[in-house]
Amino acid sequence: MNLSKKLSVTLIASCMSAASFADPITLYGRVNVSVQSTDEGEGQVTELKSNNSRLGVKGKLDLENDLEVLYVAEWRVDFTDESGSDNFSARNQYVGLRGGFGTVLLGRNDTVLKQTQGNIDQFNHYEADIKALWQGENRMGDSITYFSPKFNGVTFGASYIAQDEVTGHDAQSYSIAYGDKNLKNSRWYAAIAADFYMKGYDTQRMSFQTKFADLVLGAILHNQKSIATGDSKTGALVSAAYSISKVVLKGQLQSLKDDNSVTIGLDYKLGKATKAFTWFTYTGVQGTADKAWLAAGLEHKF
Repeated sequence: MNLSKKLSVTLIASCMSAASFADPITLYGRVNVSVQSTDEGEGQVTELKSNNSRLGVKGKLDLENDLEVLYVAEWRVDFTDESGSDNFSARNQYVGLRGGFGTVLLGRNDTVLKQTQGNIDQFNHYEADIKALWQGENRMGDSITYFSPKFNGVTFGASYIAQDEVTGHDAQSYSIAYGDKNLKNSRWYAAIAADFYMKGYDTQRMSFQTKFADLVLGAILHNQKSIATGDSKTGALVSAAYSISKVVLKGQLQSLKDDNSVTIGLDYKLGKATKAFTWFTYTGVQGTADKAWLAAGLEHKF
């Protein structure tokens, strides 16, 4: 285990041991592992996949002057890495303040454009994750993130990314969102967002999701433009999830110009925080061999 991984493990252990005498802290995580049949154009293989399993600590504490400090330190854990040398890597890690002005976060964080997807991507973290076809799914270091207070259900968000290079461009991400992305406090969620100079692309999105009884419907319109070449591509995504007792049936279509992906899946609830799942994805990208994946697995959250 290299030095950075040793330091990460030490930090998690220290946070856990300090929880009894420091400010409130929460240890959380998700284990998601599947058996997957993969055909990426060169023949079929069977493999075990750890689908963005993670471990994290988070907390918040009231301060003076109606302020609150909050922090998150999260790591990706690969439960299927054979050597164990690459099974630990950084995810969102930041500290910030919340008050009447809104929330300011400093550190590594998802851009506000990425965050506007909410739960519309029904196959997030799998092969059909929207990042497979689209630009814009960025988690950036050197980030300053701001979220305004809600005004009649509307929230403004901004990300500023310092490039740390004399010849680089500082990147920005902006969003305006309405409603509740978890669809718990409202039946509607909608957002518009744009990235500028973000990893070589300017990106725009419009996102929408709603719930009717046991049916959840979502859609995203997407455009991306390469700053280097000027090449612009437009795409769309539609998703649906329908709950029947302990079963959730899911489907999703995604496109980018002439490229497309279709996925169907099923989740079965085994407990409050545990589910079994299966899904099938087919992807056709112009100029490459068609790809297909079939998976079944387990997920547990804590």
